[in-house]
Amino acid sequence: MGTFRQGAPAELWQALVHDAGERAGCALDESRESYLVFVLLRHQRDGQLLGRTQALDWLHAQSLAGSPREEALRDVGDRCLLIAGLYPALAERRRVTVDYFTELGRGAYLSIAEAGRSAYAALFSQLAASYADLVCILRAVRVDARLLPVMPMDPRRH
Repeated sequence: MGTFRQGAPAELWQALVHDAGERAGCALDESRESYLVFVLLRHQRDGQLLGRTQALDWLHAQSLAGSPREEALRDVGDRCLLIAGLYPALAERRRVTVDYFTELGRGAYLSIAEAGRSAYAALFSQLAASYADLVCILRAVRVDARLLPVMPMDPRRH
């Protein structure tokens, strides 16, 4: 995408995600695309994103119940998604594969879906099933240099 876009952050992320999905050949339906935009908006200024140990956060989530457990698992799934898609070199530095983050994040979303208590169980089932597509879209977003000022760290270094 060569043109500069102006607008609210949600509109900019929506355009980036939509265009990236088309370029990467893995476009999403509206609910999954909207969720991915939500994740980007929610974590765009998360300075701790790359410093957290996702496996420990996942273990902590397992000790919780109900909504706090679902929220903690969602956070793990979201952060793993961002790391796998936007910061794949972090995996290498941590001596794991990108698939490690993909599987941990997909498993977190699947756990929410399987709990079935949440109104979002169906959405998280879809997100878990298409986790690789979500990562693919974020990798396509990553190449868009306009992303750099709004993410916590420069993806070219990660």
